[in-house]
Amino acid sequence: MAELVFFSSFLLLLSSFFLIFCEYKAIMALSRHDFPSGFIFGAGSSAYQVEGAAAEDGRKPSIWDPFCHAGNMIDHSSGDSIGIIVNLFLFYFKIVLWVLIQLQEDVKLMYEMGLDAYRFSIAWPRLIPDGRGEVNPKGLQYYNNLINTLLSYGIQPHVTLYHFDLPQALQDEYKGLLSTKFIDDFTAYAEVCFREFGDRVNDWITFNEPNMEPLGGYDNGNFPPNRCSYPFGVVKCTEGNSTTEPYIVAHNLLLAHASVVSLYREKFQVEQQGKIGLSILALWYEPATENPEDVAAAKRVLDFHIGWIIHPLVYGTYPAVMRKNVGSRLPIFTEEESSRVKGSFDFIGINHYYYILVQDDPSQLENQVRDYTRDAAVKTPSFGGLHKILFQKAYDDMPSSPWAFSKLLEYLKENYRNPPIVIHENGTFLCFL
Repeated sequence: MAELVFFSSFLLLLSSFFLIFCEYKAIMALSRHDFPSGFIFGAGSSAYQVEGAAAEDGRKPSIWDPFCHAGNMIDHSSGDSIGIIVNLFLFYFKIVLWVLIQLQEDVKLMYEMGLDAYRFSIAWPRLIPDGRGEVNPKGLQYYNNLINTLLSYGIQPHVTLYHFDLPQALQDEYKGLLSTKFIDDFTAYAEVCFREFGDRVNDWITFNEPNMEPLGGYDNGNFPPNRCSYPFGVVKCTEGNSTTEPYIVAHNLLLAHASVVSLYREKFQVEQQGKIGLSILALWYEPATENPEDVAAAKRVLDFHIGWIIHPLVYGTYPAVMRKNVGSRLPIFTEEESSRVKGSFDFIGINHYYYILVQDDPSQLENQVRDYTRDAAVKTPSFGGLHKILFQKAYDDMPSSPWAFSKLLEYLKENYRNPPIVIHENGTFLCFL
């Protein structure tokens, strides 16, 4: 029982909680009085999606800038313009954040909405434009202003160090996340953030969805840096290897995460009294039937989807089924790396939206050339092609259900030693208004 009390008191909701239909017809009759004391309500964003001013005040390109400029976004949008819109649906409100210009007004709106916390990401190429070296004074000033303004309104800053926006300079120099050089550069960048902001920031997220970027950027190719290989890409790629690169990238992200956590614990945590973790995409996979094969398939997908990241954090190794199915294409932790990765979190953040039905498909393993999707050996409407389904399939194909969320939380508790959980994102997909 004590575990459940701890869970509810630590829970952080960083997304819209109330389900509002496009027609504004139905809303759940809930109030804050229905939640336990200590429950934190908040909202979240990422730098490239909200900051704009992509070429202003010393910021240099991230990998998203050339990707968007090449027309890879369905709506041809990019982060160039100030005032990228973020929709935060709470109590019928639609808040428009003009972040760099109207910071004070935005935070005041958050306060008036009753938010307890705001999760945002620091743009590495705004703070350290070349990825390493000199800190950009104007970038430093912007994030100091944001943090100080949030605190002046009693809103807790929850900071993501990396939300997919690698400095383009590092991608050009050594292919970014594919290189172990990334680990040292990310650690040095994180140290700047801890030194400059850690006296006021108590909640740090190293990476947002490190189980998502390897697939979008290096298997399907529909995230930058747009790497994939035939026949796995869902967009045109000019280079890449979908059979190996996603695993290499995830491995380097885990090593970089562990390096940063080690740095924080050794140099900053005692004095600053903060917490550090990461945030993963955590969907729920439900067996399509009660057949033992489908039940086993659902567990296998969860090992690939969630265990890919959390299993090393808790046990120091990748899940056994991944080691078996992926074989030599899956990197191996050295004894020292395993020791450093294991336990490198104070909390695990989850981003949960919907569930997916799963069927066993052992024929996938008969392919001589396999990517992550084939390695998992299942049939689902979207596994391995999440971005494709988000934009091309009806919202009804992505059902959001409380029972699935509950199963997910129980699964994490039972399989990963009941880790402290923070809900960073959840909700449902709505039409754009």
